[in-house]
Parts: sequence; structure tokens; C-alpha cells
Amino acid sequence: MDKKIRFGLIGIGAQGGAYAGFLTGKAGFPGMPAPECPPHCALGALCDIDPEKEKMCKETYAEYPFYTDWKEMIASGNVDAVITTVPHYLHTEIAIYCFEHGMPVLVEKPAGVYSKEVRQMNECAAAHPDVAFGVMFNQRTNVLYQKVKEIIESGELGTIRRTNWIINSWWRPDSYYRQSDWRATWGGEGGGVLVNQAPHQLDLWQWICGVPNKVYAKCLYGCHRDIVVENDVTAVIEYPNGATGTFITCTHDPIGTDRLEIDLDGGKIVVDNSKTATVYRLNKSENEMNDTMSMLEVSRLVSGNSAGGGLYTEETFENTDGWGKQHTTVMENFAMHILEGTPLLAPGSDGINGVNLANAILLSSWLGKEVDLPVDEDVYLAELNKHIAEEGKFPTR
Repeated sequence: MDKKIRFGLIGIGAQGGAYAGFLTGKAGFPGMPAPECPPHCALGALCDIDPEKEKMCKETYAEYPFYTDWKEMIASGNVDAVITTVPHYLHTEIAIYCFEHGMPVLVEKPAGVYSKEVRQMNECAAAHPDVAFGVMFNQRTNVLYQKVKEIIESGELGTIRRTNWIINSWWRPDSYYRQSDWRATWGGEGGGVLVNQAPHQLDLWQWICGVPNKVYAKCLYGCHRDIVVENDVTAVIEYPNGATGTFITCTHDPIGTDRLEIDLDGGKIVVDNSKTATVYRLNKSENEMNDTMSMLEVSRLVSGNSAGGGLYTEETFENTDGWGKQHTTVMENFAMHILEGTPLLAPGSDGINGVNLANAILLSSWLGKEVDLPVDEDVYLAELNKHIAEEGKFPTR
């Protein structure tokens, strides 16, 4: 099949510029080679309101139409689908317009800033089921996480007892936050690490382990940085079955950690650096061990003989995707969904789960108490608007 989907890029900042490189093979992020363009994808047009971005695009991508009005680009006939690489608050506005005008839309993460607007976006999408709607959760293409999800869903290790994710592997200095006026602001970005760096992990966490129903969190705002939003987060969650979990993230750790642990009745799964997963399968479930093991057997375990004593088996597998492949895989999947109805790796409606979780973490921190999921939309928006008003840079929502 020779048909290609022509993507229109709305916003040519760091991410939009990278996508332009992916779709043309001209460049990726500075210093990084562009991955091979997906076979059923092409660049159709570019759009940005910044005169400097317009100048760059007309020099680097001279053969492609450029627009300063995204609505004009959608109506131009030069694009078959759009990708929103704009400040977070604009994602839902653009997506709703696309649904109403029959334009397939792939929304960059996060799907939105607050769950009320994301729910409204999802309701509009449901009213236009023939318009393709995806979200750029490119980490879902990681075969390592796909296999972890399959193992858990198969039930072979029983039910989840506890999950823990420490994800501090994205150090950001003050120079990063000074790149744009909207960054690290309540009114321009809607938050900090939870809406910028962590959405992929928040999505994967609930995609793999299930959606929690309670959250208690402690967030630090402007921790070691000249910003007002959260950049150090510790959250404790509870699942409907009584299992618990923790999520720890920050942007001020230059060494960084990325480690996911999932404890289950019949074993444990550990993922390091999103690259290597080790599955420990207990030869007897923990319940059976608890019921039958003598203290002599227990003493052998605590003496460091657990593996040699036949307590569990180990399986290790790795992800070998090169940089950029995950983004282009989502693009290709979205194109094939439009062309042939291929199921979406990341349906747009899934975006609300991570937004709900991020909102609940912040709301718990603001109120100083445990909150329920789904988050109370009106309470969260009222609290967010208080922070926007105190900031005094942007209109409330």
C-alpha cells in the first residue's frame, strides 16, 4: 500500500521540531540522528505563531506549506491528520475543533491539564466516532512494558500486592525552565513534573497495574529551582483490592533513578531504566509459603540462600528500541488506524487516566489529605485557579 497520511504539526518547538525531522529524515533533536520515517507517514504542513519558527521552517522545510493559523491548516487540504505539540492547555481546544471538523488528531501528552476539560474532549470524541483520536503515549510501544502488562493480565503471578516507581531520571536546570514563558507556570503549563516529564510513567503505571482509587501525596514546589510549580513528588496510592503503591519523582537529581517494582502473590517484576525487566516467579505462592514454611526454612532464606534454595526462578528481557523509534511507531500505528482500522496502541480516550492521577496527587498536596479517584473535577479546577490567580501571569480557567 503506497498511501501515506500527511501530518500537520501544530507547534514547532522542541517536540514539534523533532517530529518534523522524523517525518522528513532531515533532523531530530539537536545532536541526535532522525529515525527512519514511518512507511505510511509524511509531513504535510507546519504551523506556529512564532516568527522565528516560521523563518526556520521556511528555510529547513521550504517545500512544505507553513501556516500561522492552525484552523487554516486544518481547512487547507494539505493534511490528513494533525499532531498537537503546543502548550498543554491548548491540546483539548484543538482536539475538539478537529473532531467537529472531521480531522483525525494525535494529541501530545498530557491529554490536558485538568480532568474536566479532558472529559469534555473525550465526550466530543465519542460523539464523532469516525474521527481518529490518539494520544502520544509512545512508551506503550516499549516491548518490555508490553510483556510486563501481558504477564500481569495473564494472572500467572496472581494479584498485585504493591507497586513502587521511582522515576527521577530527568534532571532539569533553571535554564530549561527559562526556555519559554509558559514553562513551569500554573497558568501556562498547568504544573511541573507531573504534567511535563511524568505523564508517560503515570500512564504506564495505571495501564499496567490498574487505576487506583485513593491518593495521598506530598509535593514540593520550586524545590532547588526558581519556579513555583511542583518538581518533587511523593505519592502513596491505594487500589480497589487494598493493594498499595508509591510514585516518587523529581527534576533536581542529576544522577537519577528509574525503577519500577511490582509485587504479586506469585512473584515480583522489577524494571530498571525502562530497558531491563526481571521476572521472579516463586515456586510456591507467598500464601502457600506463609502457611507451610518452618522457621528453619525461613532462616535459610534470610541467610541469603533464597535463589539457590529453589525459592524462585528468574527471567530477564530487554528493550532495544533506538531513540525516536517509539514516537514514530505511534505515528505509524495512528496512520494505519486511519488507513486500515488497525487498533490504536494509545487511544485518545485513555489520556484522562493519567490526568486524573496527576490532578489527584496535586489536590491531595494542596488540601493536605487523602483524596478519591476519579478526582472531584470542580474542586480541582477551583484550586488550580487559585494558584493561577496568585501567580498573576495568565487568566484563570
